[in-house]
Amino acid sequence: MDRPLRTLQNWQDGNVGNPLRTAQDRRLPRIPEPCALVIFGVTGDLSRKKLIPAVYDLANRGLLPPGFVVVGFARADWGDGSFESLAYAAAKKGARTPWREDVWQRLSSQFHFVPGSFDNEDDFDKLAETLDDLRVRNGIAGNTAFYFSIPPAAFPLVLNQLNRTGMADPSKTGGWRRVVVEKPFGHDFQSAVQLNQLVDDVFIPEDVFRIDHYLGKETVQNIMALRFANSLFEPVWNSKYVDSVQITMAEDVGIGTRAAFYDASGAARDVLQNHLLQLLAMIAMEEPTSFDPQEVRAEKLKVLKAISLPADISTGSVRGQYLPGWVAGERAVGYLEEPNIPADSTTETYAAVRLGIQNRRWAGVPFYVRVGKRMPRRVTEIAILFKRAPHLPFDPADVEMLGHNQLVVRVQPDEGVVLKFGSKVPGTSMEVRDIAMDFQYGEAFTESSPEAYERLVLDVLIGDRTLFPDAAEIEQSWRVIDPLEAAWAGQKPEPYRAGEWGPRASDEMLAREGRTWRRA
Repeated sequence: MDRPLRTLQNWQDGNVGNPLRTAQDRRLPRIPEPCALVIFGVTGDLSRKKLIPAVYDLANRGLLPPGFVVVGFARADWGDGSFESLAYAAAKKGARTPWREDVWQRLSSQFHFVPGSFDNEDDFDKLAETLDDLRVRNGIAGNTAFYFSIPPAAFPLVLNQLNRTGMADPSKTGGWRRVVVEKPFGHDFQSAVQLNQLVDDVFIPEDVFRIDHYLGKETVQNIMALRFANSLFEPVWNSKYVDSVQITMAEDVGIGTRAAFYDASGAARDVLQNHLLQLLAMIAMEEPTSFDPQEVRAEKLKVLKAISLPADISTGSVRGQYLPGWVAGERAVGYLEEPNIPADSTTETYAAVRLGIQNRRWAGVPFYVRVGKRMPRRVTEIAILFKRAPHLPFDPADVEMLGHNQLVVRVQPDEGVVLKFGSKVPGTSMEVRDIAMDFQYGEAFTESSPEAYERLVLDVLIGDRTLFPDAAEIEQSWRVIDPLEAAWAGQKPEPYRAGEWGPRASDEMLAREGRTWRRA
């Protein structure tokens, strides 16, 4: 029998994948093997608002395998029917794709609920029995992903239970076992190291998926396409042409129901350590040799290791806390008036810092990073500001309205890319001012962008770790944040009114270097 016939025979026997399709073939979607998704904390906000709708959208797009199972685990006296009712309401409210009852009926028929608490061995024994039963009944071959939609304090309990029952051991279950860990990844460098060691003691590192949902956004993934699929930008993507980079994440909302967590963390630990440093790494990284997960993470890690803090943190960073004010025409209370916030809290709701990257490409280019709550509007963007032309042969009055050329990546809410450059104003004089070329995802593509969790849950089930930071990235990010937190300790944050773009000190930090914040 020649090779093609042997390959076909192996495929028919179930020994290999489809021999007529190569790994590079993108005509058909990626679909996972038959598997189960176990969600710990399935009754919580994250599960109801993000995970269950994401699972429905994947099913509606035909991206889930036959026999796919969702198993919910939480402290609730429910049966499968009660869980299905909660999941139905959550999916219908949060679904991105059109609602189809037939899709939901097929999906929900494979929903199971195991009531239990994290410290009860009998409950985890019941979960193990449930998975063993589904392994045969649904043909999932032991393939299971465990999603930790729970507080970090509960991680040790759940991990020890998974270890005790053997549910985390692929050699005992016969299929792959993966774990998904939500942020925060620790509270500082030491706690992150301990958490990583704990997870890696139970699961092998290749089976650990640390979710930063910003990396699942289409516009964030488009950063790599923008940079590495086009020859237009690479020649000017360096300190010779770039004046500065600004990364902004502004929220118009307050802390909501997260008072206890947020007051113990603050803006820097909550967002700067993960989302914004990951965005910085993707903007500044060198081109990987391929999009293999190891290659991409290696290049991001090099950037994180090259980050330098201000020589004087007191002048190169700003902390703020919002006062009462107005946002979008509505009265907003101050941070200290939020429910369950201590009246003397010094937790920051705004943080801005000037970072540098010590390598040949970016030496001397400041990266200004800021995050804040109760800002005028919700926006996340990355702005690359280019240096002005070395010589302008125009009358100074004709270029008064000409600013820096800018390339702006809008992550949310108006996903797209804006290129700002100078153009002549129609008329008899040579007046030049800024204009913008605006690319918007919603206008350029007929298909709406998947939600971040939709993409990330699919990647977990497939086993693609490209968009998931590894332990080294997490720990290196904390090495950036810890010195800032140490320098800020005991200091009172600068006040700013709700509805403003942060404290005045933040504007002054840039003004000392002859720059201003871009108004997003």
